[in-house]
Amino acid sequence: MKSYIYVHTVSLDKGENHDPFSTVDIEDHECAVWLLLRKSKSDDKTTRLKAVQEMSETHHWHDYQYRLIAQACDPKTLIGLARSKESDLRFFLLPPPLPSLKEDSSTEEELRQLLASLPQTELDECIQYFTSLALSESSQSLAAQKGGLWCFGGNGLPYAESFGEVPSATVEMFCLEAIVKHSEISTHCDKIEANGGLQLLQRLYRLHKDCPKVQRNIMRIIGNMALNEHLHSSIVRSGWVSIMAEAMKSDRIMEASHAARILANLDRETVQEKYQDGVYVLHPQYRTSQPIKADVLFIHGLMGAAFKTWRQQDSEQAVTEKPMEDEDRYTTCWPKTWLAKDCPALRIISVEYDTTLSDWRARCPMERKSIAFRSKELLRKLRAAGVGDRPVVWISHSMGGLLVKKMLLEASKKPEMSAVINNTRGIIFYSVPHHGSHLAEYSVNVRYLLFPSLEVKELSKDSPALKTLQDDFLEFAKDKNFQVLNFVETLPTYIGSMIKLHVVPVESADLGIGDLIPVDVNHLNICKPKKKDAFLYQRTLQFIRETLAKDLEN
Repeated sequence: MKSYIYVHTVSLDKGENHDPFSTVDIEDHECAVWLLLRKSKSDDKTTRLKAVQEMSETHHWHDYQYRLIAQACDPKTLIGLARSKESDLRFFLLPPPLPSLKEDSSTEEELRQLLASLPQTELDECIQYFTSLALSESSQSLAAQKGGLWCFGGNGLPYAESFGEVPSATVEMFCLEAIVKHSEISTHCDKIEANGGLQLLQRLYRLHKDCPKVQRNIMRIIGNMALNEHLHSSIVRSGWVSIMAEAMKSDRIMEASHAARILANLDRETVQEKYQDGVYVLHPQYRTSQPIKADVLFIHGLMGAAFKTWRQQDSEQAVTEKPMEDEDRYTTCWPKTWLAKDCPALRIISVEYDTTLSDWRARCPMERKSIAFRSKELLRKLRAAGVGDRPVVWISHSMGGLLVKKMLLEASKKPEMSAVINNTRGIIFYSVPHHGSHLAEYSVNVRYLLFPSLEVKELSKDSPALKTLQDDFLEFAKDKNFQVLNFVETLPTYIGSMIKLHVVPVESADLGIGDLIPVDVNHLNICKPKKKDAFLYQRTLQFIRETLAKDLEN
């Protein structure tokens, strides 16, 4: 027996004259698929969301039924399915074929041309400097000159893996870094889209499937473009939702988190917040029925990163194990794996600031960014992400704690930021140099390697700015009755094989309020618990639960 269903359909082709309604002749056993499709296009939001949820939870369909949904669903439904944890990847069509490269051209050359087509206005002076550098130097000379990049990943100062096997990759990285900054400006995003950037970046993404650093920069650009709602249809049409749906299911936390940011910025059905570059939701990354009652924010130090700073303390055993096999035994990001399970009603956010620019700024003749500059920038981004709308606990490591203090003082002076202050419940400081650091006693080279993005004078024990920040914040925190917990290292940190220093001594980590707990670890491991039942994690968890007890009960 056959049935006839009246279905509302949507065309993604701007120029096509499309009848939005059609009658479909189908067998009765297909009715469920078509009824869900119809509900997903309902004028009632609740009906739409329920239909998407039902689709995502269906696992007994045949291949052609998933393809039918993939071909007939609208962009909202597609994005909703990508942000639903149980969704089958068969819901997502392969991205459309990419345009052919121009004759006698290469992806590197087209990337240069894309960068050259973007306006050189409204940009940081260092970005202008390196945009010019990336465009002017040949791939061979730049790759030979740069070789690898110094990085500080939290296990000493390893020399980053060279791109030697792909000579053009270093130049491509410079171009991508510059385009990331361009993509923070809405009008520049329009230019990227108009000049075929979505397709070119997809080509690069595929070519560099074995280079996560390149892929992450590409995802940063797409995530920034997704902040502009008028570009959403172009992003969907170019196939990025299908690519990100697969990336969301990756075992690699960084890849999944970048994909989650892109899809959250595309999902205007269930997400009001906008996640700007460097603001990553670790939990929940999918749509959820779990009520979110509070936020916990992780702010790394200037030599850290949004994910690696918060990994479990490394061990010889952990290195040989696959991290995702048992996250209770080893995790590459404990806030996402341990804390999210222990406190599912939290939204957990980790921020990252422009540490990659430190490699550039070594050669850039401009000023480095100060704590005051970074705090204003981060505060603006966090407010856009809805920080302040719920109760908040801040968790910071090293210089990140100075940023938190500065952000809260800044917020207290701005009426539009009052919600951030009123909803701040507590702060955890992991080895934060409230009273300065011994680093100022070491050579300029050592200070530079440790803190490449901050003026050295702000770290010095006799820094007037640091003393003012401490005095002002202590008075402010007492007045607001913030709950505070301080941890501090007792062991020296080894830098390479030659240098050993105690980065933050006990007296400098004493804010003046809250418990001060010495821990027998070095500066890098003070925020990396050895295991889930270790004191560092359990005391942190206890503080979060106690500080947010009333909020989590409501």
